[in-house]
Amino acid sequence: MNFGIVVAAGKSERMGPDVDKAFLSLGTKPVAIYSLLAFEKCPDVDGVILVVRKDRLEPARAMVQLFGCAKVKKVVAGGAKRQISVSNGLAHVGRDAKIIVIHDGARPCVTPDLISEAVKSAKRNGSGVAAVKITDTIKEVDAGVTVSRTVDRSKLWAVQTPQAFRYELLVKALEHVKRKNLTVTDDAAALELIGQEVHLVAAPWSNIKITTAGDLVTAATLLKL
Repeated sequence: MNFGIVVAAGKSERMGPDVDKAFLSLGTKPVAIYSLLAFEKCPDVDGVILVVRKDRLEPARAMVQLFGCAKVKKVVAGGAKRQISVSNGLAHVGRDAKIIVIHDGARPCVTPDLISEAVKSAKRNGSGVAAVKITDTIKEVDAGVTVSRTVDRSKLWAVQTPQAFRYELLVKALEHVKRKNLTVTDDAAALELIGQEVHLVAAPWSNIKITTAGDLVTAATLLKL
């Protein structure tokens, strides 16, 4: 059994503190539905746990039913931090799970093929993390807008989701983060903290994250809405 955990429990700082990106309209559907439908079409995922804000549980369940997301087994409440939301979702995955695929509900352009590639990498290597190689020149700034140095971009990748891991590795990593009272911005970082190698999977540039109103326009174009 391979399970997806779609995390849609955060608030948008750029769009406003009360804006829930997962429930914003994108064409005729809420943003998060596009990710759920990609998991629905992915043959390498057997079930999905959707994690939302506590005050969004009932609307999320109604949304899942309305759009026919049959793989969604449960809709559960997230926490104040991403790692808490992931752990809450993981708690509802059966112990017979082999691979866990974590995805941000704010990345609506994910494809079933990319999810499958992440799963295949996790089966081979323990992890499969979507990422895009940096092509822009990167400058490091110490203060203000004054450049201190140019960073070697040949070794830089921008990490995204989906991020797939063997179940036991993810559990071990999240338990370590909780025990040490650490904060991580993605799940791959949790594996790095326990000395586990993280393997990347090349993702298309179109796998964008909704962070501003302009991103909704871009996503609509990419999805041909």
